[in-house]
Amino acid sequence: MSIFIGGAWPYANGSLHLGHIAALLPGDILARYYRLKGEDVLYVSGSDCNGTPISIRANAEDISVKEIADRYHADFTDCFSRLGFTYDLYTRTDGDFHHRIVQEVFSKLLANGHIYKKETEQTYCEQDRRFLPDRFVEGGCPYCGSRARGDQCDNCSSILDPLDLIDRTCKLCGDEPTIKETEHFYFKLSGFQKHLETVVASVKSDGRWRANAIGQSERYLREGLHDRAASRDLPNGVSIPLKGYEEKKVYVWIEAVIGYYSASKEWAELNAQDDASFWNENTVSYYVHGKDNIPFHTIIWPAILMGIDKANSVPSRVISNEYLTLEKRKLSTSQNWAVWVPYILDRYHPDSLRYFLTANAPENRDADFSWREFIYSHNSELLGAYGNFVNRTLKFVEKSYDGIIPLAKVNWEIKSSVSQLYISTGRLIENGHFKESLEAIFGFIRQANKYFDEERPWIQVKEDQAACDVTMATSIYIIANLAQLLSPFLPFSSDEVKGMLGLGEFKWKELSISECQLYNVRPLFERIDVAQINEELEQLAKQSNGSNR
Repeated sequence: MSIFIGGAWPYANGSLHLGHIAALLPGDILARYYRLKGEDVLYVSGSDCNGTPISIRANAEDISVKEIADRYHADFTDCFSRLGFTYDLYTRTDGDFHHRIVQEVFSKLLANGHIYKKETEQTYCEQDRRFLPDRFVEGGCPYCGSRARGDQCDNCSSILDPLDLIDRTCKLCGDEPTIKETEHFYFKLSGFQKHLETVVASVKSDGRWRANAIGQSERYLREGLHDRAASRDLPNGVSIPLKGYEEKKVYVWIEAVIGYYSASKEWAELNAQDDASFWNENTVSYYVHGKDNIPFHTIIWPAILMGIDKANSVPSRVISNEYLTLEKRKLSTSQNWAVWVPYILDRYHPDSLRYFLTANAPENRDADFSWREFIYSHNSELLGAYGNFVNRTLKFVEKSYDGIIPLAKVNWEIKSSVSQLYISTGRLIENGHFKESLEAIFGFIRQANKYFDEERPWIQVKEDQAACDVTMATSIYIIANLAQLLSPFLPFSSDEVKGMLGLGEFKWKELSISECQLYNVRPLFERIDVAQINEELEQLAKQSNGSNR
């Protein structure tokens, strides 16, 4: 079976914060899990370097768009590496390869009759003497009244056009823009209404998309799909592949989602592979992103795929998280109310972050990151439950068995539980229930600690050596299998256990332990001083009250 996983492309206009990671982490969990199963996996993403947000940042700093894109692409690549993300390709949208594929897709949509030209009205700033990209226009949302950008309202998730906004202003100078005639290309999205209704009804019947993805998609379809501009007057981006229109660019909402397809093609070329197996009816495709990106993955991208004769490749599963808040407040980059990923990785174990953002994932509703809960969950769950079980077992074998793991028959009830755990947690992961899957594994960890306490090997080793051998063999068996089960979630500590036990390659199936010697036993996690809670809260308040990021 072929598994395609597309992680949303972060805008290269600022550092990553925890909200980004909460939305994207499921992609890596899926990729690691399916590789353990031996499936053919392609996991791709990249930095969105063509969007208006990059232009806004470049204007603010009075440097080139490329300098901004280079800075944050490098930052993203480093963060994802330190977090253990296993992309098969992490690329960028300002590369020549991406531009070529986008132009090919655009040309095919045009040839197939899904793109057409028309005269249209567009906002124009007299002060700046330019047509304004959608994100350069701000105003009131016509649906909910909230402050919104010209492309989308973050409050009610409506897809907008700048002309829809109430009391429009130019983001560059604050003036009210005028409206001028211009010629643009339009994508005939309305022509896919019936096809998309069928797709959404199908995924709703078997629950393959998250509830928020289905709900938003049904709303758009109820309101009726409208044709949308496929080109814009922009200084950077993918040029329209038609003579006389080279100065116009492919609109980012159509260009960015094509990145999944272009990244697949780029991976294939770089690795002398054929990516056809990832774009057919036998492929299971996952798209992993935040709530604000739902319509682009459930309406726009399926329509584009249908338009280029790949209707059998529409998203199989949509993993669309709700929002992550910070200390009960909405994350705000403008107010610097955020925990930036480089900062937290400099101070804490990457598995601590991966654990917390999975155990407290905003899968079905908004979730909150609090420094208190983060530090207490590390100390009580990672260190107190999992790390403690691993450490006291291995230290006991080191002391009482000279580091040689005893050969004995593993407790059959525990063996049965482990075997079932692979099945149940695997099914949960495949269905996008990562939080529940991790909870099940940690529920078993608590049972393992109870088993150890009830068997009391420190007494058995003096009074009943055979019973102690069973207890320790069983405990080592548990640890080895926990390392495998947790490796999609906690890859760094799982690799440490692998090294200490001298294990071979991980697979998603029950692992038996033969006689072996322990290697370099050391604690998996260190306790975090709870005094750091107040330190972090003070740091957060200080940065928020200081300069904007």
